[in-house]
Amino acid sequence: MSATVQTRPQATGRTAMAVLVGVSICHLLNDMLQVLLPAVYPLLKGGFHLNFAQIGLITLVYQATGSLLQPLVGLYTDARPMPYSLPVGMALSMSGIVTIAWAPSYDILLAGACLLGMGSSIFHPESARIARVASGGRHGLAQAIFQVGGNFGQSLGPLLAAFFILPRGRASMAWFAIAALCGMALLTALGHWFRASGHARPRQRTALTAADLDTRKVLVPLALLGVLMMSKFVYLSSINSYYIFYLMHRFGLKVQAAQIDLFIFLASAAAGIMIGGPIGDRVGRRTVIIGSILGVLPFTLALPYVGETMTVVLSVIIGLILSSAFASIVVYANELVPGRVGAVSGLFFGLAFGIAGLGAAGLGVVADWTSITTVYQICAVLPALGIVALWLPKLH
Repeated sequence: MSATVQTRPQATGRTAMAVLVGVSICHLLNDMLQVLLPAVYPLLKGGFHLNFAQIGLITLVYQATGSLLQPLVGLYTDARPMPYSLPVGMALSMSGIVTIAWAPSYDILLAGACLLGMGSSIFHPESARIARVASGGRHGLAQAIFQVGGNFGQSLGPLLAAFFILPRGRASMAWFAIAALCGMALLTALGHWFRASGHARPRQRTALTAADLDTRKVLVPLALLGVLMMSKFVYLSSINSYYIFYLMHRFGLKVQAAQIDLFIFLASAAAGIMIGGPIGDRVGRRTVIIGSILGVLPFTLALPYVGETMTVVLSVIIGLILSSAFASIVVYANELVPGRVGAVSGLFFGLAFGIAGLGAAGLGVVADWTSITTVYQICAVLPALGIVALWLPKLH
């Protein structure tokens, strides 16, 4: 069923836990700013009289910007690490939030979404590199700590929208520029550590050899990971962009109550990442990937047909299981192509952004043509694509 692939030895050493916590906090602040956009979709839908397709287009612009730029940023910084670019990325995210807060028209909303995507495209590849350098060889743990900050930040978005932005109006989003300024200060300090540790020196740019890109050992597994990412992130896109509307439509919930239910899902997803990373270090990335994508299928199939309480319960289970795979996917990909941390991390974070954006746009059209409930009935079968994980090679 699967071939065995030898990878180059990875350096091990002492895990710089303070650095990992710092970069995780920055990831929290970055993704908290990012998720404020979908969290205020109910405000935007009513204020600008948008349909679901227009909401999906906002997500597509935001996600596509990050998708296209992240691999390019990662590829460039593999040869020329740029830790001081991280505060610049946070500044772009701050500009996006302020633009959305005061946007007078739909076109300006799209521009703000584009700025948010640019901020993330700069942040993720270089911050993932810092997390890997600080890992001391415990790459799954480091990736989990890094990502759990981002997921926890995402989970805060609906709560902030429900209890701060919705009562005060869209312009109150501009207050979150203060959080961005704090992030910029912390990222500057992390840049100092990265440079002082000797990892910021320009490295000779080397071409990938035929052995590096062996079709059977590298390209095919990367393609399989791409299929798995599609199944995972299209489903997550349905939650991030439309779960609030689904709960309001299906169960008659108010916006604040639906925002709280979205927070519960996102918090469970953050916990799933923290659980999945260390488990991947112990039992293997491939095992976690298979168990996560395929294991969630029974619960996604059941979710569109249960009542309100069971919907919340199933959303917690889905969040825990489905999110446990991403740290293992990124580390597995880095082990397939050693020495290309920025390019590979940028590719997979960018792929996540692109898939989510395309998924949101397509699902918005489906929701307009049919109903928001149909969206979840269609997305329920996506984890079945996890069957392709059985063909991933085992890595030593």
